[in-house]
Amino acid sequence: MADKLAAGQTLVLDVDAGLLLPSSASPFPHFMLVALEAGGYLRGLVLLLLYPIMFCMGGDSDAAVRMMAMAAFCGLRAGPFLAGRAVLPKWLMDDVAAEGFETMRVSGAAGGRRVCVARKLPRLMVEGFLREYLGAEAVVGKEMKVLWGFYTGLMEEQDKVMLEEVEKIMLEGNDAVGFSGSLEFLQHPLARCCKNVYLVTRDDRATWQALPRSMYPKAMVFHDGRLAFRPTAGSTLAMFMWLPFGVALGAARLTVALTVPYRYSTPILASTGMSWRLKAGERPTQLGADGERGRPRGQLYVCNHRTLIDPVYISVALDRPVRAVSYSLSRFSDLLSPIGRTVRLARDRDVDAGIMGRLLDSGDLLVVSPEGTTCREPYLLRFSPLFAELSDDVVPVGLATETGMFYATTAGGLKFLDSLYYMVNPRMCYTVQFLERVSTSAVRERKVPSTDMANLVQRKMGHALGYGCTMFNRKDKYLMLAGNDGKCSIAPAVRS
Repeated sequence: MADKLAAGQTLVLDVDAGLLLPSSASPFPHFMLVALEAGGYLRGLVLLLLYPIMFCMGGDSDAAVRMMAMAAFCGLRAGPFLAGRAVLPKWLMDDVAAEGFETMRVSGAAGGRRVCVARKLPRLMVEGFLREYLGAEAVVGKEMKVLWGFYTGLMEEQDKVMLEEVEKIMLEGNDAVGFSGSLEFLQHPLARCCKNVYLVTRDDRATWQALPRSMYPKAMVFHDGRLAFRPTAGSTLAMFMWLPFGVALGAARLTVALTVPYRYSTPILASTGMSWRLKAGERPTQLGADGERGRPRGQLYVCNHRTLIDPVYISVALDRPVRAVSYSLSRFSDLLSPIGRTVRLARDRDVDAGIMGRLLDSGDLLVVSPEGTTCREPYLLRFSPLFAELSDDVVPVGLATETGMFYATTAGGLKFLDSLYYMVNPRMCYTVQFLERVSTSAVRERKVPSTDMANLVQRKMGHALGYGCTMFNRKDKYLMLAGNDGKCSIAPAVRS
C-alpha cells in the first residue's frame, strides 16, 4: 500500500483495522483504562462484572462497545479529557502495527493529508494520540453525548459538521485513498469518498508486527496512570483478586521497613517480592576534604528520579543514613519515610543553594534528583545545573525500578499514595548503580559552565542505564499530563 500512494493524496486510514494490531481488536482494555484511571476502582469493577454479557454479545460488536462506553463514561464530568492525553497514548502506541504506521508515514512524507477513522473507540479517546504522536490532520469517530456537564455514556454518530468538512476537502482533491483490513470500513461515509480503497487480507494482518520503540515518530517520554499492565479482562480480574492480599502485604512491608534495621529488613522484604540489587559497581569510598580516603565528609549523590523512595534505596546500598531534598513531598509520605529528615526546597535558586550547601558543610550525605520530577520511561529529563555548583565532586547514581502491577508515581492523581502503591505490588525491584565520581571543581572555579557539567553527568548516567537524554523538564511534564505547571505552595522546612 505504501508504495502506491501518490504525492499529495489524502489517506483515509481505518484505525481499528488499518493501524492497530489484530491482537488489539477488543477495545475492552482501553475502556477499562478510562474506567479505572478516570472513574476509580468501583467503576472498573462494574465494567469487569459486565464483561461476560459483553463477551456473549460478540466482544467487539457495536452493542458490546456501546455497553463498555456506558460503564466507562456515564457520570464522568465532561471537559478536558486528560486520560486521552496522559494515559491512553502509551497503550495505543503499544498497539500500533509497523505496517499501518509505515502507510501513514509515507503519506505524510508525500505531502498528503491523513484522515483517521475510529469506528469503535470514541473520538475523544484517540484524537489526542493520533494528532500528537502520529501527525493525523483530522480524526473522525463517534462522540460521547454530554448532558448538564456530564457524560451520559451514550455514543452518538460522527459530528456532522466535522464529517461534512472532511468530505468537502476530500472531494475537492478527488484523490483520496482508503486503507483498512475490514469490509465494515466500506460502509463508512468517508470510504465512499475515496477513489480507491485498499483492503488487507486477514492472513496478511496476522503477520503484522508491533512498531518498535526506535521507530516511534515522537518519543513516549511522559504518561500517567497507575496501572503498569494492559488491563485485559483476565489481568483486571487478577488485580481485583490480589488487592485484598496486596493491601495486607503492603502494610506488613511498610511496618518492617519502618521498624527493622536495613541489614535485617532487606532479606525479609526480598522474601515478600520487594527486592533490590547493586549493579556493576562498588559502594563509593568516602573522601575527606583533602582527598584522604576514609575521612567522611559531606558528599553529594546525584540520581535520576524514578519514585519518591529513591533516597531510601541509595541509603540501603550505602548502608548509611542520607538526607534527601524534595520540592513537594507530602507530609504523609514524609511520615512513611524510613530515612527521615526530609528537606523541603523552595524552588528559589539562591535559597536552595544555601540549604543544600549548609547540609554538605555539616558532613551529611546528600541525595539530589536534578530532574526535579519523576520519569517512569527509559529517558532522563533535563538536569538542573545547580548541583554542579555545590560541591567539588559528585557521585552519579543510576536508578531503575520494575513493578508488576502499579506505578508508584502520578501527575494528576493523589501523590501522597505513591509509596503505598509501590508497597502493594506483587513484586518489585530497584536497581542501584554507582558511577565513577565526577569532579565539578572546574564549575566552582568558573572554568566550565554549570549547564555543561550537568549535561555531562546526564549523558554519563544515560549511557550507564541505556536511557535516552532529553531537554524536557518538570513544567513540560505537568503541562502535558495534568494541565498545570506542577508548582507546589508548600513552604520550605527541615524535619530532623
